[in-house]
Amino acid sequence: MFQRKQRRFRRRSNGRGHSHHGNGNAHSRLRPGSFSGDQKRNNFRPTLSAEKLFEKYTSLAKEALSSGDKTLSENYLQHADHFMRVIDDKNNSQNQNQNKIKHDNSNVEQTSKNLEQAAKGPEQTTKDKE
Repeated sequence: MFQRKQRRFRRRSNGRGHSHHGNGNAHSRLRPGSFSGDQKRNNFRPTLSAEKLFEKYTSLAKEALSSGDKTLSENYLQHADHFMRVIDDKNNSQNQNQNKIKHDNSNVEQTSKNLEQAAKGPEQTTKDKE
């Protein structure tokens, strides 16, 4: 029968666990969690706040400009501008939420006053006005 030619060098697996036998199991080729959002890819670096990143890129832009690299300085300034917009957007949404809460609280207070007046009865509310 047909004999396969013996390989001269042994293949290394690279730790990927590839199976060269076609068993039809496509799921074994994918790492678990490779397409899910469960884990961050870069989990050893802490995420910085937008304010810290703004400070970082502005300082990098100043350093690049002092060393004479205008292009790199502009690049860093564009990054800083992006994070400034993120900060502004966050502040605007917080202000809108606070205004909404104040508006809702004033509506609740007005409703409670109306209910109190309705509970007193119509003759007491006219006496209170006089």
